[in-house]
Amino acid sequence: MLGDYELLGRLGEGGMGTVYLARPKNGTALVAVKVVRLDLADDDEFRRRFRSEVERARQVPPFCTAEVLDADPEHEQPYLVVEFVDGPTLAEVVEQRGPLTSANLHSVAIGVATALTAIHGAGVIHRDLKPRNVLLAPGSPKVIDFGIARAMTATSGNTRPDQMVGTVAYMAPERFDTDAGTPITPAADVFAWGSVVTYAGTGKTPFYADSPAATAARILTQPPRLHELSRPLRGLVAHALEKDPANRPSARELLDLLISGERPAATAAALAGQPDLRAAAAEAQAVTGYAIPARAMAGATTTAPTLNIPPGLVGYDENSIVTVPISSPPMDTAGTAPEPPEPRRRWVFPLVLTLLTAVLVAGATIVAMIMRASDHPGRDGDTTQSVDDPVLGTPRIADALSGPGFWKATDTAGQGRCEFRDGMLAAHRDTNGVYRCSGPSDELPANLTIEATTRLETADSCAAIWFRFADQHGYQARICERNLYIGVHNRDGKGLVTTKRTFVLKDPIPLGTPTRIRLGVLGDTVTVTRDGAEVGVAQLTEPDFGVGKAYLGIFCERDAPAAGPYQASFSDVRIWA
Repeated sequence: MLGDYELLGRLGEGGMGTVYLARPKNGTALVAVKVVRLDLADDDEFRRRFRSEVERARQVPPFCTAEVLDADPEHEQPYLVVEFVDGPTLAEVVEQRGPLTSANLHSVAIGVATALTAIHGAGVIHRDLKPRNVLLAPGSPKVIDFGIARAMTATSGNTRPDQMVGTVAYMAPERFDTDAGTPITPAADVFAWGSVVTYAGTGKTPFYADSPAATAARILTQPPRLHELSRPLRGLVAHALEKDPANRPSARELLDLLISGERPAATAAALAGQPDLRAAAAEAQAVTGYAIPARAMAGATTTAPTLNIPPGLVGYDENSIVTVPISSPPMDTAGTAPEPPEPRRRWVFPLVLTLLTAVLVAGATIVAMIMRASDHPGRDGDTTQSVDDPVLGTPRIADALSGPGFWKATDTAGQGRCEFRDGMLAAHRDTNGVYRCSGPSDELPANLTIEATTRLETADSCAAIWFRFADQHGYQARICERNLYIGVHNRDGKGLVTTKRTFVLKDPIPLGTPTRIRLGVLGDTVTVTRDGAEVGVAQLTEPDFGVGKAYLGIFCERDAPAAGPYQASFSDVRIWA
């Protein structure tokens, strides 16, 4: 027994510990229990980070992922409980049967993109996506081993400063940058997706070579080899394998293109007879994932990172851990290879040639240890994600609102419409009243922060933001020319709003002027700020208003002139949950 779980047998061992097949004491469903190694269990800092990572991973919706069910960071040996997925790994299938057929390949591509959309939407980065972490379970593919493993290297010393750890064949170029100030973003997982799909479709990774060092050199300097990959995936995979993370699509964009791309027949064939995969992809599109592209997650700069190749390269190929020690000083390699034309990555060639020359001179010693598929190698210990706010971190939902994303264009005859105009989402009514735009179907927690840029386009118009909204009732914030209001959207279905608190603005909001509004909802209060300055705090008195959705729209008082038009616009909405 371990806690409330009966251990039935050992599934495998990995860098983080041992994985057991188990059954809950009071249940029948099988689970997988990953028990942390004893040398990590004694580290208080590890336990803290482990607890934090578990909480984030538990927020990942189970769309094509192995769901995190339970964990006990305080146990003598901390452990993690995840859904047991009974199916072979993608690596095993390709090794035994060869590359996948076109329809099966497309379904795997959709399934893994769906999983990454869910993982990234919860603010988690996988960091070790590879064929052995993709299980071909009945119903839909499942991605396993996400988000937790990086906690193990934070303080354990498993990753020395002169080493890099990861699955080399699936590592993005920026992963080879050992500068501690360089964050790993979700774009690294997108790169790994491209490598996984290539392997599944061809039996080879896109940068395959005869050693990890040579593979790393190809990743850094050469284009991917995709000629054996069939269309329509080839172009999308090439896009995912861009050297610069700023140029890659996001997981959400990948999923959208896979589902509604240029060849709908391929999607129909991939989803035929797979209702679970179809439903998971549709739900992931509706409620999870970053709506902003990977280039925004990777940061504003598009300058490629400077690589600092360490004097030893540690990584995982498909089956083994390899160490390439370099003991001789690097030789002068000036002029040994032409540099690519500007502005492409001049920083790559001297460093890679130094690495390869030193390997040849020193005579690299490769020590291989066969690892189980469930292995979690030590990570680089990086805790930085794509941070949009210094306090709140990465938003749960982010959408520039310059085009369809989480919010869609809608037109309800006689009531109103929402359309994308001038880079913003414009909510419009021809007569007075209220209208909500079609937004994300995420069920958001009661405590959250909503921030958006609003612009009042016509007189007597108010921009409206709904929160804790469920079953046609919830709270509504209204941003008007002279006042800000917090009200209750009543249950009667007639769109009536009862004002609970009115804030009189010292400086009215001019028509056509963008204004940044933030609603900080915590417990029974909401704090309203305008352009960074606090406007006031209102009490939230409805005891049964909690988990719900967030909406954007327009509101104009019923005593305003009956004839409009009335219009308010929104851009750059972000929601932290």
